[in-house]
Amino acid sequence: MTDPKAIQPSELDQLPDRDPEETAEWQASLDAVAKAAGPHRAAYLMRRTLERAEGAGIALPQLLETDYVNTIPTAAEPAVDGDEAMESRITAWNRWNAAAMVSRGSKYGVGGHIATFASAAWLYETGFNHFFRGKEGDGSGDQLYIQGHASPGIYARAFLDGRLTEAHLDNFRREAGGDGLPSYPHPRRLPWLWEFPTVSMGLGPISAIYQARFNRYLTSRGIKDLSNSHVWAFLGDGEMDEPESTTALTLASREGLDNLTFVVNCNLQRLDGPVRANFKIVQELEAQFRGAGWNVVKTLWGTAWDELFQLDTTGALVRRLREVPDAQVQTYQTRDAAYIREDFFGKDPALVEMAKLLSDDKIIECFQLSRGGHEARKVYAAYRAALSHTGAPTVILAQTVKGHTLGDGFASKNANHQMKKLSADEFKAMRDRLELPIKDSDFVDGQVPYGHPGADSPEVRYLQERRAALGGPAPARRVHPVAPLPAPAEKAFTAFDKGSGSQNVATTMAFVRLVKDLVRDKETGKRWVPIVPDEARTFGMESLFPSLGIYSPKGQTYEPVDRDQLMYYKEAKNGQILNEGITEAGSMADFIAASTSYSTHGEPMIPFYIFYSMFGWQRTADQMWQLGDQLGRGFLVGATAGRTTLTGEGLQHADGHSPVIAATNPAALSYDPAFAYEIATIVKDGLRRMYGEAAPGEDQDVFYYLTVYNEPVQQPAKPSAAGIDEGILKGLYRFNTAESAGLTPAANAARIQLLGSGTAIHWALKAQRLLAEEWGVAADVWSATSWTELRRDALEADAALLRGEERVPYVRQALQGAEGPVLAVSDYMRQVPDQIAQWVEQDYSSLGADGFGLSETREAARRHFGVDAESIVVAALAQLARRGEVQATAVKEAREKYGL
Repeated sequence: MTDPKAIQPSELDQLPDRDPEETAEWQASLDAVAKAAGPHRAAYLMRRTLERAEGAGIALPQLLETDYVNTIPTAAEPAVDGDEAMESRITAWNRWNAAAMVSRGSKYGVGGHIATFASAAWLYETGFNHFFRGKEGDGSGDQLYIQGHASPGIYARAFLDGRLTEAHLDNFRREAGGDGLPSYPHPRRLPWLWEFPTVSMGLGPISAIYQARFNRYLTSRGIKDLSNSHVWAFLGDGEMDEPESTTALTLASREGLDNLTFVVNCNLQRLDGPVRANFKIVQELEAQFRGAGWNVVKTLWGTAWDELFQLDTTGALVRRLREVPDAQVQTYQTRDAAYIREDFFGKDPALVEMAKLLSDDKIIECFQLSRGGHEARKVYAAYRAALSHTGAPTVILAQTVKGHTLGDGFASKNANHQMKKLSADEFKAMRDRLELPIKDSDFVDGQVPYGHPGADSPEVRYLQERRAALGGPAPARRVHPVAPLPAPAEKAFTAFDKGSGSQNVATTMAFVRLVKDLVRDKETGKRWVPIVPDEARTFGMESLFPSLGIYSPKGQTYEPVDRDQLMYYKEAKNGQILNEGITEAGSMADFIAASTSYSTHGEPMIPFYIFYSMFGWQRTADQMWQLGDQLGRGFLVGATAGRTTLTGEGLQHADGHSPVIAATNPAALSYDPAFAYEIATIVKDGLRRMYGEAAPGEDQDVFYYLTVYNEPVQQPAKPSAAGIDEGILKGLYRFNTAESAGLTPAANAARIQLLGSGTAIHWALKAQRLLAEEWGVAADVWSATSWTELRRDALEADAALLRGEERVPYVRQALQGAEGPVLAVSDYMRQVPDQIAQWVEQDYSSLGADGFGLSETREAARRHFGVDAESIVVAALAQLARRGEVQATAVKEAREKYGL
């Protein structure tokens, strides 16, 4: 027996050893096994012991990796509750048509991907035949995030079940004619089929996590019971390198989202070559997901491997599988049995002896054909295990071969992602492999035919019966017929019509006050979804904490430190606020889930996501594009906006360009309101358009982007002139004239039109006074609430003109008859106001905050960028001097006077 005194405790062990002698015995036993049976046996025993402890619920750190074998042994696989032979025939037809449509389209040069679906076919078919709930049953069905590059296989299945025709398939990636199919899952382009955009890569995984979480949110708040909905996300192993793919894994496990399953197609290849050439992507992903608290199911090997594992009495095979890098596994796919015998089996004497028992055909079958992701029984067992697991989300790591069944020219070749077609001879070989009844004579002029067993064939009847039992076709998008939401009480919107009096109010605070009133509305208040990335106090939203509560599936298990305060931090199971922590990407995924709830669940929700404007469009613009594709509705609010308003924060916080990026998104209605009453008008109309009675021809599938500022100013009363609301919504109206501002210019005074947006209008108003009092110039001030909407209206007018229709752009109508030149200014780069320049008939110039931001006071920053009131005065005088309406010397005098 080992002397306990000789035992040295680990320096990392902070726990006292209550029985050092017992500890020594365990350690001595391990030493003895290692000495007698070798380190591999000792490691095996330790892994099995740790797995036993984990299964028994003993609190131990989890193993991050398991052996490179299937999680579910063959003996534990449940029987497939269907006709496997029939499903194999259906899958063969879908494989054929997916390849045919891409090959036929290649003559137009439109591209397409064949190899991805070829590797993943059984991952989809098993789900469609047995697991994926449709929308025609109870509830909302399941939510399917289809891997974008696999879209031809989904189209092929829709063709088989009668939802698509040959004409559709022949217009794959050719949409202009009306019967086309988009390249990837694009709901905006094919809204009856696709529900969730999944390309760009990485957006599918994070969106799926937050969709599953939003399902729980709706259930907890009593909006809709979604306990029977499951979220399935189909991903590529190369896609998992994208930061968004894994950034929210801990959220899913922390909140116990067992309504979520990731299926990672581990074909070991990305677009240019192996995912992990010198390593093993499956093991890496397993460690990552297990470390994040997910349930991991590995489906790596097909039934052909059962014989090999039974022969592996020493564990040599399992060890060799763990050590062979992925790129070498890919090489085995393309080499003969002799090479595999030498390179794989020849590294260990025990494997050499095993290989002697195997025929060449058996070796080829195992190493080139038999993968877990290619067998319905293996995939079925994995899906069944995922659905039965509770308390955590599941990831299924399914090993496949990219280009499987397409032939030796495709399978596992590095270039197969870019390979768009097969020759007629290759198709015929594929036909024979799949045992499809397609004749050589069906190949007309060398073109591959589509294949279909017939609308009343056993295959189609079986497919349709399986889908009927599961709740209808899938994937499918539905917009449920729901009554428009009633408009909130008018009082909430008119609260700022009289202005703020002597009180200084920032437009950020004005928006928050408006929302506080709207969430109290008896009819629609519960449908608001406030989303904020850990900056609620910055935006003055802490008053919403105790009244609405912050959503948490655990409620509040602690006593908050500020419990004795009026605005204490309150979490609740039915909380309304989604406070996501410091994650713009996660908050945006929240917004997408909430903004599309009207379609996904037939429950219109009204999300508003408020964020530092610099960290919205700049950081997550790809998700905004995804939002537009998914036809989302709601309000994005870029707070602490502008390049010069966020004093002291500096370059990384100074937003001078978000309206430029927003203008590139066709679904985004971008506004830069200056006053509180403008915000109310815009939000009121946004609610009408997106959730109420939209006007004829008005697109409801839009979202709003409002920039609001943290600069407290006196909010003026809403002007009483006619057409103010129209001007606010269309993007421009005259706020005042020199006369209405009480400046009484001379009768023959030079005049200029000052256009300002957002906080810049206050500099324009000061400049208006300076011009009148110090230079005798009359200036009218206009509020440009949306440069982007003015431009879009003008572009539509130009397009109408080309069609022979006479139409005058609104910006030209609004400025018609306005005297003098136009000078536009904003707290953004000049490109923002310059959007309308070509449609302004008057002489036009602009000022803006171009360049990087800096840490300074607001006044100094505005002087630095040349957008403060004095700079506006000098620019206005220069414009007038060029027209001969003021003395040229006035410009120099003004520069010297103001120290510019």
